[in-house]
Amino acid sequence: MTTQPRPRRSALYMPGSNARALEKAATLDVDCLLLDLEDAVAPDAKDMARTQIAEAVSARPYGNREVVIRINGLETPWGEDDLAAAVKANPDAILVPKVNGPADLQMVAHKLSLLGASADLKLWAMMETPLAMLNAAAIGACGLDPAVRLSCFVMGTNDLAKETRARLTPGRAAMTPWLMTCVAAARAGGIDILDGVYNAFQDEEGFAAECAQGVDMGMDGKTLIHPKQIAPCHAAFSPSEEEVAWARKINSLFDEPENAGKGAIQVDGKMVERLHADMGKRVIAIADAIAART
Repeated sequence: MTTQPRPRRSALYMPGSNARALEKAATLDVDCLLLDLEDAVAPDAKDMARTQIAEAVSARPYGNREVVIRINGLETPWGEDDLAAAVKANPDAILVPKVNGPADLQMVAHKLSLLGASADLKLWAMMETPLAMLNAAAIGACGLDPAVRLSCFVMGTNDLAKETRARLTPGRAAMTPWLMTCVAAARAGGIDILDGVYNAFQDEEGFAAECAQGVDMGMDGKTLIHPKQIAPCHAAFSPSEEEVAWARKINSLFDEPENAGKGAIQVDGKMVERLHADMGKRVIAIADAIAART
């Protein structure tokens, strides 16, 4: 089943323990809000953060932003309560940390059913462990099973660096094989994938370069740690006016009766295949969805 693409250019982490941040989130021009109960929250603030996030999401102040709650792992003292509170608050998705294999997502999906979760509630998976890299294809395949609800991968490059001892250097040479493996796994499973965070949020040039790299890799967007990263992230991951115009042009030409049976046509001195028109349809759909939310 084909669904309308949703813009996920930017996904900003917001700590659940910071009430002011949760309030400010409703004013930010961001596609996705990742309301965090895990890494950004100290152990002694977990319960308070859970309550604050549940109340904020239940109040529905976030408009057309996609709202995602990152819970603590179910093996932790807080995970089960996080999951129950998230189901009751009913965000757009729940982000599951440290997914090692498909069984982790299948277990969470089963618990969602037992909790009576809305059928529209989706799961996102943090890809941040060595086992996740080795099992990426199997995890991505969960996207093909509606019962598991998986709709997006989120790259956790900081945790991946910690667990593998690989260095996060400019250009991310050590990370590139894993990032591209996860892109392939996401596409095979029919789901989206978001790039990891860029830690030096004051480094505008470095951030722009990493966004451009993510676009070239095929990422749908990027996770962010500071609001000042939103605008340049959108600039990188939004289709340009030229791309949208070209996509509309070739689709219009393929729609003409004389081209109905053709697999390739000549446009402005270039040979264009029907697969390029299909790629252009997504560009158009994303551009239209972006325009609709602004």
